Amino acid sequence: MTTTSGTGPVGRRPRRPWQTVLRRPVAVASLGYLVVALAAAVAAPLFAPYDPTATDLNHVLAGPSAGHLLGTDTLGRDVLSRLMYGGQVSLLGVAQAVVTVLAIGVPLGLLSGFLGGWLDRLISSIVDIALAIPTLVMLLVVLAIFGSNQAAAMITLGVLASPGFARVVRGATLAVRHELYVAAARVAGLPPRQIIVKHILPRVAGPIIVRTSLFAGGALLAQSGLSYLGLGVQPPTPTWGGMVAEASVVIDQQPWLLVPPGVVIGLAILAFGLVGDAVRDATADRSLRPAVRRPRRVAPAVSDGGAEASRSALLSLRGVSVELPTADGPAIVVQGLDLDIAPGETVGLVGESGCGKSMTGRAILGLLPEGGRLSTGRVVFDDIDLTTLGRRALRRLRGRQIALVSQEPIASLDPVYPVGRQLAELVRCYDRRLPRAAVRKRVHELLATVNLPNPEQVARRYPHELSGGMAQRVAIAAALAGRPRLLIADEPTTALDVTVQAEILDLLRRLQRETGMAILLVTHDWGVVADICRRTYVMYAGQAVEATTTERMFDHPKHPYTAGLLDSTPQPDHRGHRLPAIPGTVPSPGRWPDGCRFAPRCPYATAECTAAPVAFAEPQQGHLTRCLHHEQVNKGGDRDRTATAAGTA
Repeated sequence: MTTTSGTGPVGRRPRRPWQTVLRRPVAVASLGYLVVALAAAVAAPLFAPYDPTATDLNHVLAGPSAGHLLGTDTLGRDVLSRLMYGGQVSLLGVAQAVVTVLAIGVPLGLLSGFLGGWLDRLISSIVDIALAIPTLVMLLVVLAIFGSNQAAAMITLGVLASPGFARVVRGATLAVRHELYVAAARVAGLPPRQIIVKHILPRVAGPIIVRTSLFAGGALLAQSGLSYLGLGVQPPTPTWGGMVAEASVVIDQQPWLLVPPGVVIGLAILAFGLVGDAVRDATADRSLRPAVRRPRRVAPAVSDGGAEASRSALLSLRGVSVELPTADGPAIVVQGLDLDIAPGETVGLVGESGCGKSMTGRAILGLLPEGGRLSTGRVVFDDIDLTTLGRRALRRLRGRQIALVSQEPIASLDPVYPVGRQLAELVRCYDRRLPRAAVRKRVHELLATVNLPNPEQVARRYPHELSGGMAQRVAIAAALAGRPRLLIADEPTTALDVTVQAEILDLLRRLQRETGMAILLVTHDWGVVADICRRTYVMYAGQAVEATTTERMFDHPKHPYTAGLLDSTPQPDHRGHRLPAIPGTVPSPGRWPDGCRFAPRCPYATAECTAAPVAFAEPQQGHLTRCLHHEQVNKGGDRDRTATAAGTA
């Protein structure tokens, strides 16, 4: 088996959801129990030792024996045989209720949440009315009309439970319908039916599965209760609930008779819930989740330069490496990163997609994806090593000391609440002593701070009612709610037009002057870097390959990757000329070259570049580069790109 450095075995396909379920002992045990119970019920005519109605008056209320493995009841009927035949009636009732609730609740919830408008209002009104109907009373009415008809009772139970089902599905659909891929599907001309089935339903499958599993257990309990009360299928036809009722009459003579049906019912209800939970988790993550060790605090690692964290810096990263689980095993996505940000400073983090920029920001906040971990290094903020803090301490630090502005502001806002309510929740989280009026005033102040006109009106709007620029400003206002000292801005201007970009950058500069906060700007836009950043780090394939002041990096790049990125930036004085492009693509984590990671795309690469990893060098004071041929990068003469790049911002 071939392996890649730091990633584990390669060439292995991701496991399918059912394979993930079968790797969980609790799920396997629960699923196995349900399969055995169903198989026993279906195969009862073949394998039941006795006829379920056959009586043996010579062995009444007998305990377990070789002839009757689970004993006999009040008429000498075999308990095991009645349990097997009783499963046919009880499990059929559960299936009837589950099919009914899915057939009604899921379509109503999907249509209400996705289409909205008058249909949403109509369905929501019907759901509200239906939820007020007492379920037990309606079941009794139906049984009074149809007699002891289990099918009618269980279908009625499914109908009465479907409004609650529809409400859950609607809420999950509302959270999905505004995502960008749904909008893209609409723009592409896909019909609503296809969008709902292909794009919406798979995303809301988790809540549906969990709700279905819980309802199945409740339906079994309801069916057993009706049989216990004598309102279900009538004797001598066996049912699990009916057996409990018969056992309760003679509990003082033979307590054992209550154990078999009671245990079967209890374990079935528990198994339904556990299987639903396992299937939900497997459906939510269709890629392999390898056995990843629990994240642990690690000792400070020594980076390439062996430097200690800067005492004057607000934030210092030293030797930071981030590891994430993949289908082929753990993969390092950021390796040996050193980075410093001084108080009140703006630092840029530049590179193509897949270079590890966003993952660096998430590592600082301790918000890595599930299974990810900071494998080596230190993250020191205000002389506090964040890698030694527990979860509570990190939660207290997020928002109050370090905040994040996402590259997708609308996706970071809850679609079912007005933005004012969401900001108010943040304000109350940071200061629980504020009265309601003060919270509302603070929300309006935050919206006014980010230059949003009519803050009171904006606070009443929902995220889908905001333009891209307004949503970005709301996201910045949310980040400022805790008065942070460091703001991590992840591609804050990517999806905005040039005019709005300039407004957002002016806003960040003004807020920085007024609050003194530092900014880590994650971007691929050199124009933004030239406009606002004092120093810049360039990342490639998980490593920092160059670091210096922004002005020096534009005028004297000392890494071919940096020079290639700068040359590929559109410039007003080069209209009509073809932009040069860097050949190739960024290699995936786990497939990085052994030597210089940029060597396969580099015009200056030699055999020396691929022989061993390249460490940071400092050819000039304060200018670091990870290139053996940095002297050749600028042979064509100094370049003054700063002004032209700033002009494109």
